[in-house]
Amino acid sequence: MESKQAVAGFAALAQETRLELMRLLAERGASGMAAGELAAALHQPPSTLSFHLAALEQAQLIQSTRRGRQLIYAVRFFGLRSLFSFLTETCCSGRPELCGDLARLFPDDLPEDDHMTATFNVLFLCTHNSARSLMAQAILDKIGKGKFNAYSAGSEPARNPMPEVIQKLATLGHDTSGLHCKSWNRFTGADAPQMDFVITLCDTLQGQDCPDVGENPITAAWPLPDPAKFKGTPTERATMINELYGMIRRRLEIFVNLPHASLDRIALKKRLDEMGDSSRAPV
Repeated sequence: MESKQAVAGFAALAQETRLELMRLLAERGASGMAAGELAAALHQPPSTLSFHLAALEQAQLIQSTRRGRQLIYAVRFFGLRSLFSFLTETCCSGRPELCGDLARLFPDDLPEDDHMTATFNVLFLCTHNSARSLMAQAILDKIGKGKFNAYSAGSEPARNPMPEVIQKLATLGHDTSGLHCKSWNRFTGADAPQMDFVITLCDTLQGQDCPDVGENPITAAWPLPDPAKFKGTPTERATMINELYGMIRRRLEIFVNLPHASLDRIALKKRLDEMGDSSRAPV
């Protein structure tokens, strides 16, 4: 890093709001935050926040990526570390190893990591949130790690998940410790995470409209059989759970591999609807 670039970086940080911005974004890591979320968290008007974000981005300390109609910002850790390593490269007469923790904190061989991967929030809905939606949440948590955050809820949540579902997921190596039945009202408040996708997994939600989780989510319906209504022997029920798991997993494997960054909302909506069409969906 040249002195001129270092001066620009330190100058960009020499302001209280920008320091708060950097600390908040550093806490979020690679997933970043939307501009609207940042404005609300820092109690700043959008126009003022845009000015500060532009200054930090010009100094190569943060980076942005577009997700739908939102701009997502994240710390550019290579730029931040390069800035502070500029101070230590001459440490101890050119022997930075004598500086102890400083040398380890700001190594010379930092990788150039300018790629920012947006993280999408996905909410799965069904009536009781005891089987299908929990399966989808667990599967997406495993195969979409680092790119998707999975949630699930129901219109009339059951008291407990179906034991056969939890057993199946645990047998296949899914983390079931956080799976529980919950109302979709949890995702309608001002403090609720902002959803990018809302996918219903049943034919109807007992005549109820889907919850209002904001204007931005892309919605889809993937009607799947309800294991709670299935009557049969334990062997037949186990077979049905296996088949249900397979149907959900195959859809989600396609979903996570879609080119989300290059498809617009209409194209994404079309692809999700195709996955829910029983005549065209993977089985």
